[in-house]
Formats: sequence, structure tokens, C-alpha cells
Amino acid sequence: MEGKSLAAAAAAAGMSVRSAHTWEQGSLPSASRVARTWRTRPDPFVEVWAHEVEPWLVADTDGVLEATTLLERLEERRPGEFHTGQLRTLQRRLRDWRAVHGPEREVFFPQQHVPGREAQIDFTHARELGVTIAGEIFDHLLFEFLLSFSGWRFVAVFLGGETYEALVGGLQGALWELGGVPEVVRSDNLSAATHELRHSGGRALTERFAAVLAYYGLVSTRIHPGRPHENGVAEQAHDTLKSALAQALVLRGSREFATTVDYEAFVQETVARLNRRVATRLAQERPQLRTLPAAPLPAYSVYQAMVRRWSTIRVSGRTYSVPSRLIGYEVTVRQHADRVEVFYRDRLVESMPRLRGDRDHRIDYRHVIWSLVRKPGAFARYRYREELFPSATFRRAYDALRSHRGERADVEYVRVLHLAASTMEADVERTLTALLAEAEPFDYAAVRNRVSPTRPAVPELAIPPTPDLAVYDGLLHGAQR
Repeated sequence: MEGKSLAAAAAAAGMSVRSAHTWEQGSLPSASRVARTWRTRPDPFVEVWAHEVEPWLVADTDGVLEATTLLERLEERRPGEFHTGQLRTLQRRLRDWRAVHGPEREVFFPQQHVPGREAQIDFTHARELGVTIAGEIFDHLLFEFLLSFSGWRFVAVFLGGETYEALVGGLQGALWELGGVPEVVRSDNLSAATHELRHSGGRALTERFAAVLAYYGLVSTRIHPGRPHENGVAEQAHDTLKSALAQALVLRGSREFATTVDYEAFVQETVARLNRRVATRLAQERPQLRTLPAAPLPAYSVYQAMVRRWSTIRVSGRTYSVPSRLIGYEVTVRQHADRVEVFYRDRLVESMPRLRGDRDHRIDYRHVIWSLVRKPGAFARYRYREELFPSATFRRAYDALRSHRGERADVEYVRVLHLAASTMEADVERTLTALLAEAEPFDYAAVRNRVSPTRPAVPELAIPPTPDLAVYDGLLHGAQR
């Protein structure tokens, strides 16, 4: 310390004045330290290294052998000579041997991204965020579009799997919000965009997705299977996005949202903050983007379906019920990422959530109840009977009817369901909840009387067509007296 006494310098360094005197005269500790080249204890593998371990390592051309496996094999061959406490020593020896004699390792090449050239797209699961909607875990996907040069991103929330409709909807949403088109879009081998080739075993773009890319003039590049690092920009973007969302949730103080719309708004606010960080680079990239076409493509799939006599249609291998008045008619179905819409002669006649996961059918009791109430005996063995319980309360009510009414329960329950369809389901459910709480036997009549009580008869009054004004005169005279 220039200008300070030796004692002051020693105190600042946290050492004694004597040590300071010693190091002032000689070399500093960092300069006097000598690397240790000797062993502090005997090498336990010296006898087996050259004859047993090294031949294994030479044969391991892919470098997959681990020290744990080798130590277990040595313990089997030479019981009592080796133990788990020597694992760290063997790991160091493997590391040093491979640094000199091991196989070549894969080299990664940092890329220089050109403005306007490439965007990367991918889906990522977001269940680990722990978001809940109305008290239930929200199991969803995030679609992410990222410009490789500027880092500008677009994010969309989707339920279910990586569908073609979600992919096209996400891609087009990004392009139109960005206001331009890059040259290349890079992805992994998304099943929503590619299909497996029978002969080569590779994957190629589906005709539908290839047509979408051609419409925007985009070139598709894809990574090799099992090599996510080749889509490294998107993978890193997923980590950044999830980290930002997790931190924003902590600051928000709750992971609970009333509706999916509220959560989507929260995600977009977070994405907007991330995009503000790259505004300067985005301004450099925008002039290099190509112009958009006149209009976006429909982000849904179209099917023609015949309404069967069961009042159902089949769409993408799944069964949906529709109003029974459509039985025998052909309808047009638009399958979106999250909804299925049914049209008859260009008129929307039904809209329902799209089935996902393991569910392969969705039956709305309102579509079939008008026939079922006339044929209640069909309820017992109806293939989709479980779909006729709108909530757990209706299921409990049916079980209660079974315990008190036996086989008659089917008729009683079907009538209750008909009441829910013809009045208000919520009113019927509240009534059933109250009756179940009372723990007394009930039937359809008891439910109907509470939901729609019989109105009392209104008496008929005989009113003369012309009022007698003399009555009013009498009232006036009486008031004067």
C-alpha cells in the first residue's frame, strides 16, 4: 500500500506485522506456491490399471464408460481389494487418461446470425410453473417464435398437444404481429409439421404445413433427431421465458387466475417486457424482413362429416355429439387448436371444446335428452352413459336414487336431466345439493317442485265493461259529511 506504513498494510491484509516483514523481503505467496507432483497416498489402481482398466477404456470409443461402473466390475473381479471410497480417485484417473488418450469430443460452433434471416419455433410444456385456473392446475403448452438475430419473441398459450392448428396459429400470429417474414424458420421434427418416411426412416414436411410455408415464402430447416442443441436459440429462449414468468408470478403474489384470458394477458405482459430489452436490435432487423401476403391463412382444419343416428359425428378419430335435428345431414367441421365448430350450409350450429389427451368422445346431454326421456330404459347400457353426468353432484344424485329407488332410478334420473335441459342446469344442481344434504329419499317430483314450483291458479274477476261513476260520487259525499 503506497504511502502507508507496514503495520497499516498488514492490518488491511489481515496478517501480522511479522508475516508482512517476511513477504516484503521475499516472494509473494502466489509466486512461491509450487504445484504438487507427488502422491500423498499409494495409488490403489496401479496393479490393475494397465492390464484391466486401460483395455476397457481403449475399447470405449464413444466414451460412455463411467467410473462407477468400472469400480463395480473391479469389486466383482477382486473381492476385498476395492471399495466405494476410492471412486473419486478412479474418476480423476479416467479424466486425466481421456484428456490425453480418449476419443475426440463433439465440437460446437457458435453461429453469427444475420438480420432478417432466421426465426426458430418450438413448443414447451409449462406445467412446472404451477399456474392454476379457478383452483385447478393449468396443464398447457407455450408456443414460442424467436428471431435469432434480435431475440424478439412471440408467445401463445395452447391446451393439449402440439397440433397442426396450434402450430399454424402460433406461426401466423407471430408473423402478423411482427409485421414481416424472415427467410428461414427452424424447428425440431414436430409431429404437427412432419411425418415419418417409410423407406428412409427420416421425416419430411406434411403437405399442409409445406403449403403454409410456401404461402409465406419461408424455407424450413430442422434439427437432427435427438440433438436439441441444434435448436439452441429456441431452447435457451424457453429457459429465459419460463424464468421470467416464474419471477413475475412471485412478484404477483399468486399463481391463481380466474380465467385463461387473465393468464394469457399476464403472459403477454411478461413477453412485452422481454421484448423491450431487444427493441434496438429489432429496429435493425425489421428493414431486412420480407413483406407479408395480403391476408393470413385459416388456422383450422376443415372436415365433412355425416351426422349419425346416434346424434354424433367423428372428427380426427374422436366422437362429438351434435343437436339431434341434424341426424342424417352432412355438416362442415372446422377444427381449431382449442375448439371444434360445426356448420350446416355455412351457418354455425354448434361449438364445443376440442378433445385432448386420452378422451375420445364428448356427449352433451342436451343433444340426446329429448329422445332419452321417451326411452329411459336405454340409459342403463348407454355406451356414453358417464357423459350424462354434468357434474359430480348429478352423479351423487343418481347413486342416491339407485339406493332408494332401485331400477326405477334410471327413469327418475333421466327426468331430472330433462328438467336441467329444459330449465337451468345450475338451479337443478343447487336443488340436488340441498336434497343430498338432507339425506332423505327424493325423486324427480321433489326436484321439480323445488326448481319449478306449481304456480297457484289466478281467480277470474268479473269486471263490468263500463265503470259505475255513482260509486265515486257516493265516496265524495261521504267525505264531505
